[in-house]
This record gives sequence, structure tokens and C-alpha cells, in this order.
Amino acid sequence: MPIYRAEVIGSLLRPPWLKQARLDYGADRLSTAQFKLVEDRAVDEAIAMQEACGVDVVTDGEMRRSGFVAPLTDYVDGFEPLGLDSRRWHTASGLATDLVVPITITGKLRRRRSLVAEEFSYARARATKPLKVTLPSPLMLSLRYSPEFSGEAYPDPFELFADAVDILRAEVQELASLGCRYIQIDAPEIATLVDPTTRQSVYESHGISAERMLGEGIEMINAVADAPDVTFGLHLCRGNNAGHWMSSGGYEAISKQVFQRARRYSTFLLEYDGVRAGTFEPLAELPDDKFVVLGLVSTKSDQLEDAAALEARVHEASRYFPLAQIGLSTQCGFASVAAGNPLHPETQPAKLRLVAEAAHRIWQ
Repeated sequence: MPIYRAEVIGSLLRPPWLKQARLDYGADRLSTAQFKLVEDRAVDEAIAMQEACGVDVVTDGEMRRSGFVAPLTDYVDGFEPLGLDSRRWHTASGLATDLVVPITITGKLRRRRSLVAEEFSYARARATKPLKVTLPSPLMLSLRYSPEFSGEAYPDPFELFADAVDILRAEVQELASLGCRYIQIDAPEIATLVDPTTRQSVYESHGISAERMLGEGIEMINAVADAPDVTFGLHLCRGNNAGHWMSSGGYEAISKQVFQRARRYSTFLLEYDGVRAGTFEPLAELPDDKFVVLGLVSTKSDQLEDAAALEARVHEASRYFPLAQIGLSTQCGFASVAAGNPLHPETQPAKLRLVAEAAHRIWQ
């Protein structure tokens, strides 16, 4: 397995002209060919920016997506734009906001076409550094599930997740056949289970057992990572929606189940940008053959972290897991949803340069 010390997570801020082009395309003011050229330009600039910042691995910035979960929503049948439900999100100021879920599962899932094959094939021809592709966890659809409106198609939400596993395994196989060698599965829903309040209000109240998510749910996530000669990474965070977060609590609430059951993942990319993520002690639960990427740099704030403080935190983490098996990254993407986090555009490259410079100094 190749070692990447300076990592990115996935999404990058969409430039204003890409956001406008998506609106124009949706209103039939741009043809498909015209819109694809705009997307191409955005991907080109995203890759060039990451490579200029010095990180060890790049993504296409998820520029072709409406959000990080798009491979399971935009090109799969079974959803309707019914904003009938909401979830509680929080901000650094302590305010809580109920954000409406924009689409709801109302029918059986059916994959129409791949999105990530286009992403990888185009970006592979542009990147000079190793390229990573991101996919959402099948359990992310727990946030699109409504017992009232989804129950006819899926009386048991885990039947829904099983169908999502089949779709994602097809995506993984296609990516592997195209030469992709690094796939990251984003599973924020698993990390939100560290918070008992979230377990109840987001999952249990909607008929989704948190205990089952940490049991057969993790086995489903493990089943997605099935392709030879591919490095699989599992990214965990507590929610990243336009700067908002969903849960607070340490990994000890889930570490035994996740680290032991997700056997096919060689890399765990963990949010660790503040006290909300708890201590490094749960890293001791990681199997000896794993690699961990510490998400110490926040994508939720314009404040630039101190390089010396980052180095100190990495060495603190090495008390629980070997330094030789640790890397550094941002805590999440910069734009898990297309609107993006509330950052100034110049903050994004500054944060990525900080990740690269700090990592290369620590592991020089």
C-alpha cells in the first residue's frame, strides 16, 4: 500500500461560475456539451491547485457533483424531491438549526449510470500525482429515509442499505477496471453515532437501529470495499454541511465496532480538528496493519492552524498508534454540499499548503 502523508478528503469549494453554470444547465440555458466544458475547467483548476499546494494525493474536487452523496442520489432512481423531513445541525457559535432533507426515498433503488467513471477517467488524464475517488457509504441513505414515505418500498431500512451496497459495489468494480487504485468511502453517519442525542433523534426516531448500524451496517460498508489492487480508505466525520456539524463525542463510542469490522479498509481518515472529536486514545483500538490519517485542519473555519501545534498533536497521537503509520489531512472536504463551507476562497489553498508543509516536515 502506498503511503500518503499529506492527504485531501475530497470536495473543494465550487467557483461561482460553476455554480451559475449548474443553475443555467438546470434551466436549459446551457446545453450538456457546454456544461461539461465548464465542469472540465473546474476539475482542471481543482487538480492544479492541489498539486501546487504540495499534497501527496489529489481528487477532482467533486466538481461534477451536487454533493458528496451524489453517486447514490443523482444517477439512481427511487428518490423524489420531497423536503418533508429535517435534521438538527449545529454551528461553532452553539446555535442549532433544523435543515430540511431535500430528497426522500420513495421507491426501489435502480442505478441508471455511473457518475464516478466519468470523474475518474477525466481526472486521471490531468493529474500528475496519485488520484483518489470518493464514494458515499451505503448507510448515508439513512438520512434520506422516512418511515412514512420510504416504508412501502423498504419496510426495513437495512434492505435499502443492501440495495445501495449492490450499486456501490458496481461503481467500485467499474473504477477498478478503469485503473483506479485508491477509493475512499465517506461514512459520516457512522461517526455521528458517537452522540446519544443524535442516535435517538436522527436514527432511532426514524426506525433505524443505531446498534444495527454498528453491526450489520459496518459489515455492509466493509462489503463495498471489494476490488483487487485497490487501497480503500474509510473517512469518518461528524457532519459537514455548509459549516454545520451534527454530533459531538469521542470515537470510543464506536471504535471497537468500526476498527475491527471494517477489515477491508487499510486506511482510516478521522476527523480530529477540535475537542468535539475527543481524545486520541481510541487509536489504540486500530489493528496493527492499518494506516490512520488525522484530520487536524478544519475546513469549517477561516482560522489557519499553527504548524507547530499540528506537529505536537501528531506526536501526541503517536502515543497510541505508531508515527510511521500516521498521515495528516483536513478534517473533511471543503464543500460536502455544493454551496460549500463558509470560507474565503484563499483559505482553501492556504489550508492545503499547511497540511503538505506540516506533513513533510514531520515525516521528512
